[in-house]
Amino acid sequence: MFGLFYYDWTILILIPPMIFALIAQARVNSAYSKYSKVKSARGLTAHEVARQILDANGLTYIKIEHVSGKLTDHYDPKAEVVRLSDSVDGNDSVAAIGIAAHECGHAVQHAQGYAPVKIRSAMVPITNFGSSLSMILILLGLVLVFAQRAATAGGMYNFGMTIAVIGIMLFALSTVFQLITLPVEFNASSRAIKTLNSFHILEDSEIPMARSVLSAAALTYVAALVSSLATLLRLVLIVLGAGRGRRN
Repeated sequence: MFGLFYYDWTILILIPPMIFALIAQARVNSAYSKYSKVKSARGLTAHEVARQILDANGLTYIKIEHVSGKLTDHYDPKAEVVRLSDSVDGNDSVAAIGIAAHECGHAVQHAQGYAPVKIRSAMVPITNFGSSLSMILILLGLVLVFAQRAATAGGMYNFGMTIAVIGIMLFALSTVFQLITLPVEFNASSRAIKTLNSFHILEDSEIPMARSVLSAAALTYVAALVSSLATLLRLVLIVLGAGRGRRN
């Protein structure tokens, strides 16, 4: 066990992102728990708010459905459905209303052709393909690189490095996807706060509460990007280390 840890020192790169992710998730849970206890002054439920926002933007055709789970809320552009979770759908808290408005923000993004969300949607199949194949190619490439050391087969080494680099490039697609996700999420939250304020759905004193919940949620996407970048760096260092081993 110690030998594995000693030789694979690159695992240390993943520790700060893991801590960051835990902190981000803790902030989400804390903010939601705090403001889910604050009932909105107008008494509207998150479901009612979502319907109001969608209708006001001409999106009367978009349905609102209940989905099981906690904070599993999302907008499904293919089905044209805003799905609100157990803790949000019929809840009239400031936190629930903020989350519902955020998901409606995604629906508006798609309807208006918001560029980053179009790019992200186009990347979904490519990213899914790349993420499922990347690790296989990287491992295969490294196996071929290490095999050449015993066989002294330069051709096998070159082929192995090529396969590993292709794997890294495929994994990098997921990092790019995480990067593009940031403006999409931040914009949806910005739209949500502006709508809640301009439509007077929440009182002035309640807006900062909703903003706090959405800001905490946005931090989890930043953490996901940092984690993806750290993993990408680690893979690059591992492959480069294998290459140096060949020359040495």
